[in-house]
Amino acid sequence: MPLSRPEQPIRLHAMRLSGHAHRAMLCLSLLGLPFETIEVNLAAGEQKQPAFLAMSPFGQVPVIEDGDTVIFDSNAILVYLAKRYGDASWLPDDPIGAAHVAQWLSLAAGQIAHGPCAARLIKLFGYALDYDAAVRISTQLFNVIEPAFGKRPFAAGAQPTIADVAAYTYIAHAPEGGISLEPYPNVRAWLARIEALPGFVAMPKSPVPAAA
Repeated sequence: MPLSRPEQPIRLHAMRLSGHAHRAMLCLSLLGLPFETIEVNLAAGEQKQPAFLAMSPFGQVPVIEDGDTVIFDSNAILVYLAKRYGDASWLPDDPIGAAHVAQWLSLAAGQIAHGPCAARLIKLFGYALDYDAAVRISTQLFNVIEPAFGKRPFAAGAQPTIADVAAYTYIAHAPEGGISLEPYPNVRAWLARIEALPGFVAMPKSPVPAAA
């Protein structure tokens, strides 16, 4: 149960196949918070309309409305929810624990975004990005975190934190970008531990692209 609850359901502006939006949804669900999802039609350009840009000036999902509080950016949303409604296990107060979580938030915005996220954008949505670079970055990422997950059950230590929430979706959906997780048993075991957490919700799967 959350330490406190919002006075009314949190409004999550999202797109169902956005991994960034799924981070916010997963965090809300893991914390047991009431929320309603407002689907943003990106293909129709709803994210470019003035009302949406007033909440998210870069025209990106996700955005949450918690009463009068509006937060955009998926990692910022995770920090807000953990600090506002979660206990300290989700975002530790001690310097070392907080630093370990911050490292993974940087990975989520760096190697994960430019690796498995980018590969998925190319394969599923036709983004004009460098696929070879995305595969190279993904391989380097997985080669680093594979042995790390052999030493600890979760991203930042013995308990799940928002580091796991930030990292989970695009790694779990890496095969949708043509990147296999078969060589990484420790990573796959970590994904299974996240999926076993009470309140876990999955992002819909898309067909895995055929091999070239």
